Amino acid sequence: MNLNIFTSISSEPTEGEPSIDFNQILYDIVHWLSTNGVKLLLGLIGLFICFKIINFISNRVNKIMLKRNVDLTATKITQRFVKIGLKLLVFMLFLSFVGIDTAGIGAAIASLAVTIGLALQGSLSNIAGGIVILITRPFKVGDLIETGDIIGTVDDIRAFHTIVITPDNKVVTLPNGALSNSNIINHFSKKIRRLDLVFSISYDDDFKKAQEIILDLAKNNPKVLVLPEPSARVSEHGASAINITAKLWVNSENYYDTKFEMLEEVKTAFDKNNITIPFNQMDVHLDQKNSDK
Repeated sequence: MNLNIFTSISSEPTEGEPSIDFNQILYDIVHWLSTNGVKLLLGLIGLFICFKIINFISNRVNKIMLKRNVDLTATKITQRFVKIGLKLLVFMLFLSFVGIDTAGIGAAIASLAVTIGLALQGSLSNIAGGIVILITRPFKVGDLIETGDIIGTVDDIRAFHTIVITPDNKVVTLPNGALSNSNIINHFSKKIRRLDLVFSISYDDDFKKAQEIILDLAKNNPKVLVLPEPSARVSEHGASAINITAKLWVNSENYYDTKFEMLEEVKTAFDKNNITIPFNQMDVHLDQKNSDK
């Protein structure tokens, strides 16, 4: 009955109009659905399942590497490589399964890559800089670095740029090309650092007593290391004060906490022991002859 309907629809066309064979169209649709359509559906289902498995594998790799205390930078790069690489491989297999010529796609991608490379020469320098950073390892994820007027903790190292989080929680994106060619201070490269603090006292105060106070506070601070031994010595006879420099060794992650604690504790201790921190002073001498005039 349906056949008669389509036959009646595809009746003789009027003069000048092309004929439409709905029977042939219906046949082509059914044939495509029963062959390529089923293959496409199966391919999409397989692609979805494979992507889920790849996500699981990449997360598993990440957990294993973190459990074994592998460097965080290497862990992130490995996880990203596993996830993206396997997904690209599976997608190419999917295209081949549904009957798409992957060789032609590869040639098109190569041509596109050349075109993009010519248009994005600056970005390629960032990729090269990222490779240099990963090879030379001037810093890793989690390190506190300083470059130019930027200081912050490395959050991620990507192909084109490095993401740094500043102490006030700003996100700074640094291009790898410029970063690989600039001066970088890595505050966490070594496990321990020396903290240098300068305390000024009046010339009328007992500097020996001030030294003892500073050393006692340093030895009672659990963040200050016993070895190398802390020291406090007179470092300068200033214009208005005697400067005492304390040199304390701390773990890198405790650097700033120890600095703030020592500054607060020394000020409190100086006040209790009547040791003054003087203001800048200036002696002014008047010429008596000129003043009389």
